[in-house]
Parts: sequence; structure tokens; C-alpha cells
Amino acid sequence: MAGGPQARIGVMNSEQGESIRFWQTPPLTGVELLTARYIEHRFVPHVHDGFVIGMIMDGAQRYRYRGAEHLACSGTLVLINPDEVHNGHKGHDAGWRYRAFYPDNAQLHSLLEELGLPGMHLPTFNDTLIHDPDLFSGLCQLHQLLEGPESALHQQTVWRQMMLALLNRHARLPMPARPGIEHRAVRQAKELLQARLAEPPSLEQLAAAVNLSAFHLARVFQRATGMPPHTWLMQQRIAHARALLKKGCLPLQVATQLGFADQSHLSRQFKKVYGVGPGAYRAASANKHP
Repeated sequence: MAGGPQARIGVMNSEQGESIRFWQTPPLTGVELLTARYIEHRFVPHVHDGFVIGMIMDGAQRYRYRGAEHLACSGTLVLINPDEVHNGHKGHDAGWRYRAFYPDNAQLHSLLEELGLPGMHLPTFNDTLIHDPDLFSGLCQLHQLLEGPESALHQQTVWRQMMLALLNRHARLPMPARPGIEHRAVRQAKELLQARLAEPPSLEQLAAAVNLSAFHLARVFQRATGMPPHTWLMQQRIAHARALLKKGCLPLQVATQLGFADQSHLSRQFKKVYGVGPGAYRAASANKHP
């Protein structure tokens, strides 16, 4: 992905319809995030000291990389290795809109250690332009997830899932062995999540508590329960919400007590499981006849 602002965190809008938002989310130390629209802006030849993982959301971008000209259209991934020169400008009259991850090298080394590959050099992407619809969709969803109020448990888990998929498919990273059955660790993780429904630990905190790496815990937890830790946690929250609503608690009280971002967050999640909103469920429960 050609370009990238130098400021660490910020929001900037121009009068010409171009826009940049650049931020970091605390649960992912060492990962910078960018969403931008450029029309007339041109990036001079430059390098990044870490990887660039970009998604062209709309329009098209032209850039020169490894001695060749490339045209990145909507729906494609753009992968740039550290310290490789590239530039960038519009490839369409309307410019281009994109999202990008800028993980630093320490973040990637940390992931390799969690995968049991501590001595491995940083992987390299052989291709710069990738058409992989499933991966593109997953990375876009992750990027949007990192904009919102989702828990650190959720953000850290999905980040690892998507980085493993990206590196395995396009950097020839060896797949880790099938996870074992860590009954005790999974049981302890469940107990800790149950005890902290409203304020759950991050994936990294949860893994430290049961003496596993974050990657390994996420994988053994999913093997044991059929879902990643943040999804299992949400199921427990919804079950507790149902019980509280049947007792007559107001949806706002339930949302606050169980750590939902707000009442609408509770409503969306509750309806996904039960098909009705929490208010309607509470009313129906109150009107039941013996």
C-alpha cells in the first residue's frame, strides 16, 4: 500500500474530498491502522520499516514496486514487504479508498513465537497484488472491528486468526500442528470468563492465567467448544441476559450489568440468538400464564 501518514495517531480531512484517519487500538500494541481516500495525492518513492497490508475498498491505485508498475483495483489486497521502495497515485479518475494495517516487526516476531517459531526470520510476501475474496473480506471485517468498542478478547483473537491465514496463504508460513486437548486450561479459561462477564480479560491475559500462549489457547479453546473465546463469552452473556429479563430487569439494566457497549448492542446480539429483541422477550415473559 503506497503511502502512509507519519503522525502516530490522528484524523485529517481536506477540502477536496480526501480524508485520512490514522489510529491505534490499545489491545494491539505495535499495529497502526489507516483508512483513507485519496484523489489527487501522489506518494513519492519511500519505504516502511514494517509490513503494509492494504485493502482497496473502492476506485484504483497505481504504484511502482520491485521495478514494475501495478494497478490495484477494488477488492484486491496490496502487500508490501519492509524496506522495499514504492510510490503511489490514483489509478482511477475518482482516486482510491483503502484500509491498511501497519504492524511493526516486533508484533510479527511475537506472533511467530506464539506459533512455536521463535527463531524464524520474518516471512516475505512474494506477490504484491492478491485476489483472495475470502481473505479480503476477513481482513476488512477485522479492520472495522478495530474501529469499534469490541473487547480486547475479541480484537486480539480475530487479529491472530487473520494474520495466521494471511501468512499461511501468501507468505508460505508453516501451519502450526493441530492443537492438543488442554482440558484443564480450557476449563480454567471458562471459569475466568464466567467470573468476569462484564469486564473480560484480554486474550493475552487469559492465556497467561492458564499458562498457554495466546495463539495456542485460542486454538485449543475453539477445538474444545466449537467457538473462539469471545464468541463463547457472548453466548454466556446472552444466556445471563435472558435469565435477567425473565426476572423483569429492564434491557438497559441488563446491558450495563453484563458489559454490553450499550442497549442497542445487547439488542443486536440477543436477537441473533432468540429472534426477538430483549424488550419484547421481557414483555412476553411477564405476560406468561401459569
